[in-house]
Amino acid sequence: MSERLQAGDTAPAFTLPDADGKEVSLADHLGRKVIVYFYPAALTPGCTKQACDFTDNLEVFAGAGYDVIGISPDKPEKLGKFREAEDLKVTLLSDPDHRVLEAYGAYGEKVNYGRTYQGVIRSTVVVDEEGKVERALYNVRATGHVAKLLKDLKVGQ
Repeated sequence: MSERLQAGDTAPAFTLPDADGKEVSLADHLGRKVIVYFYPAALTPGCTKQACDFTDNLEVFAGAGYDVIGISPDKPEKLGKFREAEDLKVTLLSDPDHRVLEAYGAYGEKVNYGRTYQGVIRSTVVVDEEGKVERALYNVRATGHVAKLLKDLKVGQ
């Protein structure tokens, strides 16, 4: 089980390929706040809802100084299809070996319908301008999560 991050921790550095295969690093965003959200699989109902909610509010987040990055175990090609199918504007990154998911505590034991297995724990980590964790939210719901995040971060009000 990977360690969950706490406010004040240094956010683990990462460099992962985006939907176009271009490398994106957390360090590219120093000086801006970053919302890093982890989701199980592209092109599934919950993950689509969440990605669309982030896309719909991207300008509001950007106006408040936040960049948004979504990370899943999907390969870049699938992320590209996801982006095209749903007209997504958020940056989607591929972490097929779960290295970043585990570093952020977003991969581990899950229970679904009484069955225990290893998988992506839907999570959101807000990183400040200096690369420190501002807040870490685990086991979030796909529906309503972005609205709650906007409210909690006092963005767009």
